[in-house]
Amino acid sequence: MAHGSKIEWTESTWNPVTGCTKVSSGCKHCYAERLAKRLQAMGQTNYQRGFEVSLHEQALTLPLSWTKPQMVFVNSMSDLFHELVPESFIRQTFDVMQTASMHTFQVLTKRAERLAQLGRTIEWPPNVWAGVSVETKEYLFRVDHLRAVPARVKFISFEPLLATLGRIDLDGINWAIVGGESGPRARPMQKAWVLEIRDQCLQSGVAFFFKQWGGTNKKKSGRLLDGRTWDRMPDSARDPQLRIE
Repeated sequence: MAHGSKIEWTESTWNPVTGCTKVSSGCKHCYAERLAKRLQAMGQTNYQRGFEVSLHEQALTLPLSWTKPQMVFVNSMSDLFHELVPESFIRQTFDVMQTASMHTFQVLTKRAERLAQLGRTIEWPPNVWAGVSVETKEYLFRVDHLRAVPARVKFISFEPLLATLGRIDLDGINWAIVGGESGPRARPMQKAWVLEIRDQCLQSGVAFFFKQWGGTNKKKSGRLLDGRTWDRMPDSARDPQLRIE
């Protein structure tokens, strides 16, 4: 269960659930699936079942032992709102996040329908952010489901961005992450698609974060957009009025 992350928009990852199944085009070359199979081959205990959905109750209380406040990406190796994750386990996870109020938790899902369904009945502490992934126009409906969730911070991860999205309704959205696909079979991302989202974020006052160009050599491709990095984040963890920097 990782502590510390190389993901640009977070600081640590926490995986009380591992494993997932593909639900949309962005899942085709899933990095988590590749990593899970590698960890299974290495004999890692939590990946004995490879990329099958698995619950790890022993990992639930890990954030309570971390004394340094940090951003935590929840289930980087799964999806908390996967249909095979029991509602009771989801609620246990939220109980831990509420108790570990010194940290900021980033919950990202592709199961937007279940997020909206359960999200209305779950208490969302100020330190728990809700996000959905959108890779093509076909999945913009997830943003509508996200708006139904009473989380203080709502964000969209446009990664991997696979096509132009056109006009996006950013009403109620606080943060947008954009990134290209990486890995050996990465599908290319066009600059025009990124600028289209960036410009809408700037017009709407939504914090914009450009994660990477991706490709087969992520490091070489870098993360500069128009000659600079874009690292804006909503700063609600320290400001209850949700200051956007």
